[in-house]
Amino acid sequence: MTKLLEIRDLWIEGRSGDDWHKIVKGVNLDLARGEVLGLIGESGAGKSTLGLTAMGHVRPGCRIAGGSIRFDGQELVGASAQVLRHLRGRRIAYVAQSSAAAFNPAWRLIRQHCEAPVRHGVMPRAQAEAEAVRLYAEMRLPDPDQIGFRFPHQVSGGQLQRAMTAMAMACKPDLIIFDEPTTALDVTTQIEVLAAIRDIVRNHGAAAIYITHDLAVVAQMADRVKVLLKGEEVEDAPVREMLAHPREAYTRSLWAVREFQPAPRGPAPAGPPLLQIDAVDASYGTQKVLDNVSLAVPRGRTVAVVGESGSGKSTTARVVMGLLSPTTGKVTFDGAVLPTTVGGRPRKLLQRMQMIHQMADTALNPRQRIREVLGRPLEFYLGLKGRAKEARIRELLTEIELDPDRFIERLPGELSGGQKQRVCIARALAAEPELIICDEVTSALDQLVAEGILRLLDRIQRERGISYLFITHDLATVRAIADHVVVMQHGRVVEQGDKARIFSPQHEAYTDLLLSSVPEMDPDWLTQVLEQRRAAG
Repeated sequence: MTKLLEIRDLWIEGRSGDDWHKIVKGVNLDLARGEVLGLIGESGAGKSTLGLTAMGHVRPGCRIAGGSIRFDGQELVGASAQVLRHLRGRRIAYVAQSSAAAFNPAWRLIRQHCEAPVRHGVMPRAQAEAEAVRLYAEMRLPDPDQIGFRFPHQVSGGQLQRAMTAMAMACKPDLIIFDEPTTALDVTTQIEVLAAIRDIVRNHGAAAIYITHDLAVVAQMADRVKVLLKGEEVEDAPVREMLAHPREAYTRSLWAVREFQPAPRGPAPAGPPLLQIDAVDASYGTQKVLDNVSLAVPRGRTVAVVGESGSGKSTTARVVMGLLSPTTGKVTFDGAVLPTTVGGRPRKLLQRMQMIHQMADTALNPRQRIREVLGRPLEFYLGLKGRAKEARIRELLTEIELDPDRFIERLPGELSGGQKQRVCIARALAAEPELIICDEVTSALDQLVAEGILRLLDRIQRERGISYLFITHDLATVRAIADHVVVMQHGRVVEQGDKARIFSPQHEAYTDLLLSSVPEMDPDWLTQVLEQRRAAG
């Protein structure tokens, strides 16, 4: 196969204060037309940095310190802005990890979709709109004829991720860089999106770099896998060979299935639960999104809420936090009915309930250094100032396994996705709450970091008695940390019960669908599942 992308001895540096440190260290990469390369490694390994550099782009505060990047024979290192503008969007497309941060919130989806093909002269506006509808249908988006006329905030996170994947494909590019494109998707949606991505890449003969921490996804998507650790290449091999016989100890550690299981707990504390949701309905305008939802979170326990994108998981969290008022029903916290709006809640009540958001990119102020991010809740809720605040900020950073001396003065843009999420966790802990709503807090993390976060949350829960309402589409996370599981679909609770019962046959049909949709470390798994479902009709 003809080489499309050649990277030789690439060195990338990042600025920290007045000093430059190495992020990517002498990496080589070859990519042929029609080939998919899986790029894996833990958070901070340099995966996204390398992927962006493949299109001649470096993040602010970074620079290419040496090496060569040739795309279809064109040298990108030192190329003019005009050359790079001609390639980006048209011949090289990028699907970002955080779709919420990638879209302009003031523009409708279809306007953003059509911008690249129209400006690059690939097709006129009317044809671009028709092509957008076709791609929306291919991405299994609901109501493909009309969904493009919504604003980004009017669709779910999973739907927005699929819309961005469709947008990247608008110009039929030669190279697509997928940076964690299924991170925000539930397992049932992920199957369809993975199948669509794989088919489009194959059908159009495009090459792709698929960046992910999900090793089971790599097995379905990649022809070859490259493993990175702290900016250096660990090994590179065809996917089946690497799955069967990884050479390096680090690679074998990535292949290990998450084994974290918290120590057994005794029965839940006597008395009423800390949080009680009773027969709650809620709507966005005239669209009903929650229907008779009831659940309870005991003190010092974890209740996981699982379901597809758009099932009502995050909407339930918004009702609890006072960001959306229920139309019927009530939410009780520590025996008292909660005011329905956040503005009606006193500061002490706000302190007792904190939330860690799904999208760390949009949850952190890009202009605030980590010192300010963590210092604000310490001052607002606890009144800490001066040396006491500084000491507590450093304790929080140590608790989430970030070196205070290295990270306290950094901006969010200088952190990896996993590091940003850990800062969000520290910000919630800073208020010393009794309940934390965790909205997909491990979805952007590689397995090693995610396990560390789960261990941290478990330890904090045991030491402080914090309760968690844990919203996730990752069933491995549910198995690892939940005491009680609530399954939601179309705004309703399908079933709920203790973890052992929910994960044991016989399941409700929808729960069985979720469980059967979890990717396995088998390159043939996706094909087999799709064939089985097509045969079943």
